[in-house]
Amino acid sequence: MKLDDRDLKILAILSQKGRMSKSELAKRLNLSVTPCWERLRRLEEAGIITGYRANIELRDIAPHVSVFVMAELENHRAATFQVFEQAVAKCDEIIACWALGGGFDYLLQVMTRDIDSYQRLIDELLACRVGLARYFTYIVTKPVKQMSAPPFDILLSSGLAKD
Repeated sequence: MKLDDRDLKILAILSQKGRMSKSELAKRLNLSVTPCWERLRRLEEAGIITGYRANIELRDIAPHVSVFVMAELENHRAATFQVFEQAVAKCDEIIACWALGGGFDYLLQVMTRDIDSYQRLIDELLACRVGLARYFTYIVTKPVKQMSAPPFDILLSSGLAKD
């Protein structure tokens, strides 16, 4: 899908402020509502916009702990990667997982009620024999910078925009 400047501006605006009326979005783009809505629908249907969400201050709602886990698998067979990834996908407490190149195989982000809950999750993964050989736990002591919008200006100036 070819993206023009207005499409990119829609993405930049929504990545910063996802909840916005279509009329407000159209106003920011200097477009009428109908063409703005059509562009937005086209971006959603193409799978470029994959969803909308609210940022929630969890510490005001429930006790929790955030943990990053560096995981190393027993071997590097395709079947082992598949089994591990399928197990991770089923765990709601694992809120993000990235496959890595280099020393470790995966970086997992875990959010759970407390350290005991985290340890039970790891124990279950080990007991299920999903290929986890070693893991290293890093407990988040305070957030310094949370997930933010992609740096569109930097990415697009580097020639990474798809034509």
